[in-house]
Amino acid sequence: QVQLVESGGGLVQAGDSLRLSCAASGRTFSSSAMGWFRQAPGKEREFVAAINWNGDTTYYADSVKGRFTISRDNAKNTVYLQMNSLKREDTAVYYCAARLGGTATQIRGYYKYWGQGTQVTVSS
Repeated sequence: QVQLVESGGGLVQAGDSLRLSCAASGRTFSSSAMGWFRQAPGKEREFVAAINWNGDTTYYADSVKGRFTISRDNAKNTVYLQMNSLKREDTAVYYCAARLGGTATQIRGYYKYWGQGTQVTVSS
């Protein structure tokens, strides 16, 4: 079992930065691919970024490429999402997810464990 707890969300202005964190419990974190997804009101949950178990492979949605950076610290069982140059359209609840023993992927259904989400609101 893996439990995920996100933190770091908040209300910011367009152009600001935020760093989200996702703390994981369990011994399987270091062998798990991790992903960040987001869900805006009235929209489906969408892929944001993913990272493989050792951090040497990452994927990003086109909408965040060049602005967001995913990273992980296996010693701290934590994955991060650094978000720069935030836009109003980045407003959403952000979720981290774990895929035990698998490779990083954009496909939501491959992630078995999910956090409760953290709200990010970007005002103009």
